[in-house]
Amino acid sequence: MQDLKAELTQNLDEAEWEWLIPHVQRDAVILVPIELDLLNVGIAIASDNTLQVQQWIDEQLLAKPSVAQIGEWNGDRAKRFNTLIVQPYVLIQEK
Repeated sequence: MQDLKAELTQNLDEAEWEWLIPHVQRDAVILVPIELDLLNVGIAIASDNTLQVQQWIDEQLLAKPSVAQIGEWNGDRAKRFNTLIVQPYVLIQEK
């Protein structure tokens, strides 16, 4: 678990919305609210903690970006997000 945490910590980054658009187009982006720790969500997904991930989905804490959100972000392509790649997903969190 420590190895996974260390590996994912190295993958934490920041990205502009423009860079994320191709990942949205392939339906691989998951929006993580600021209330959740991006690294902890990544660890849960990478370690197949389906109970925790399903709980977050049921609580509508994890979701694909909505059409309205995508439209808003397309208006500000320089908007920045915290990001974490957990193949095949890109987790994003608004800054």
